[in-house]
Amino acid sequence: MPSQKKSLPAHLSRRSFLSSLGAAGVVASAGPVLATAQTATPVAPMAASSTSETMETIQGAIPVSLRVNGKRLDLQVDPRTTLLDCLRETMSLTGTKKGCDHGQCGACTVHVNGRRINSCLTLAVMHEGDEITTIEGLGQPDSLHPVQASFLKHDGYQCGYCTSGQIMSAAALLKEKCGPSDADVKELMSGNICRCGAYPNIVAAIQDVRQQA
Repeated sequence: MPSQKKSLPAHLSRRSFLSSLGAAGVVASAGPVLATAQTATPVAPMAASSTSETMETIQGAIPVSLRVNGKRLDLQVDPRTTLLDCLRETMSLTGTKKGCDHGQCGACTVHVNGRRINSCLTLAVMHEGDEITTIEGLGQPDSLHPVQASFLKHDGYQCGYCTSGQIMSAAALLKEKCGPSDADVKELMSGNICRCGAYPNIVAAIQDVRQQA
């Protein structure tokens, strides 16, 4: 029985034949889309407003004056902005870390008027005129705070993410009522979590500073 399989013309291969079919399908499906795009009415760009006007009318920004690391800063901030976000996003002081953002890990610890607080739990506008100290203002590479130097000496960190909060809490602890034992230090540092588990070295670093003092 003769075969009924028909061969393609000599000038057309199977690959090129299938490619032509695919291209035809793309053109057929794209036709309505292209036609719609050509007939669509262009949208006029929105008029740009000034930065200050945008902040005041859209975001409801209000003025606030903060003293951070000994410097006064006059800012326009959203009244809902936390002190943590203000420090990181507005002032670019990124040494203060955002961990849980719920006041549970202590990574965002800063000093306000000499006392340690979780900066994620307070609003920036609540600290008009307060003295705020972040890790950037505690010490410098050529003049480290004793706690910073002791953390280096005792390897009081691993990944380092919680370290700035740990150091800020430890520096405040030196001025607080704390018993002499390691357990007393652990109790007062319990608000600062180290996911790497460097707690023994952290306590050793703090105790070293306390003994020298």
